Amino acid sequence: MFTKRIALAGVAVAAALALGLTGCSASATATGDGNGTDAATATNLDAFGGLSGLEEAAKAEGALNVIALPRDWANYGAVLDAFAEKYPEITINEATPDASSAEEIQAAQNLAGQDTAPDVFDVGAAVALANTDQFAPYQVATWADIPDALKEQSGLWVGDYGGYMAIGYDPDAVPEPTSLDDLLGADYKGKVAINGDPTQAGAAFAAVGMAAVQNGGSVDDFQPGIDFFSELNKAGNFVKIDPTPATIASGETPVVFDWDYLNVGYGKDLDGQRNWKVTILPGDGYAGYYNQAVNKDAPHPAAARLWQEFLYSDDAQNLWLAGGARPVRADAMAEAGTIDKELFSALPAVDGDTVVPDADQAEAASALLGEKWAAAVQ
Repeated sequence: MFTKRIALAGVAVAAALALGLTGCSASATATGDGNGTDAATATNLDAFGGLSGLEEAAKAEGALNVIALPRDWANYGAVLDAFAEKYPEITINEATPDASSAEEIQAAQNLAGQDTAPDVFDVGAAVALANTDQFAPYQVATWADIPDALKEQSGLWVGDYGGYMAIGYDPDAVPEPTSLDDLLGADYKGKVAINGDPTQAGAAFAAVGMAAVQNGGSVDDFQPGIDFFSELNKAGNFVKIDPTPATIASGETPVVFDWDYLNVGYGKDLDGQRNWKVTILPGDGYAGYYNQAVNKDAPHPAAARLWQEFLYSDDAQNLWLAGGARPVRADAMAEAGTIDKELFSALPAVDGDTVVPDADQAEAASALLGEKWAAAVQ
């Protein structure tokens, strides 16, 4: 199952999560590496004397706590396994893979001071923006390769992998959509879904953003996107069901707005059960990235930073690519000749300019959705 990742602030979440992390509920482990380095305050590799020093410190800690990392999301299973293979001395404790970004932060707050707290986060843009006081700044060795627009300048949060908002559809149930207007027609009655609530879910937020830029709006003005879904709802075409491979297989959600790499994944998961095609509508493409961050209270601060170094290495960036996602270092790796060229060239083409909302635009859109969305689709 492809789990929704929450990307917006202001979400009410449950109190304590039942986290399946190993270890007792003791105070956080020591932050030193035995050589006088305070891993909890390290902002780059220099604090450890280089990668080997960080590796030594992380191995001494012996564990890494991760949360909300579905193994079928953007190839995360392969990423986790590659880290475990490279560093067998470090046990990866995977907690609550179906948790939301907002719940990741809640878990860190509820478990602060315990050795079961998350060491690292993978969160959507607005949750990252709203929770910078929960993060420790860290700049990976490949920092210069990451576009400025996709990172907080001190390293509190850093974009890592992303994609384009796309439409997946069952060609046996509906004709191929070639524009937003197509989706308002009778062929799509009761058939169009988005991945979650856009006031909470990153993919759904992006669906409204994509509708905005293709419906006379922009990343500065999400209102036309809200208007489109209001019209889709009035036409009886909007289905308020969170799509999964099961809902697609059953025919409940034959048309799905979602990230291109997740829609491609639906097709792989349903191979032999359902035909499933993916299209990026002509015109401006709406792109989005998920962000990595280190918990300021990480019980394993060196392992947390080693995880970041691994995620932004050539190996892990190519693993995102193998999952159909677009690695944040793609352009720099292409120039250096370290990207998987076959996988890179196989990504869906985009006809038009690409838009990515910046921090201020995402905050403004989030506020607008909080104010207008529920009434628009009730």
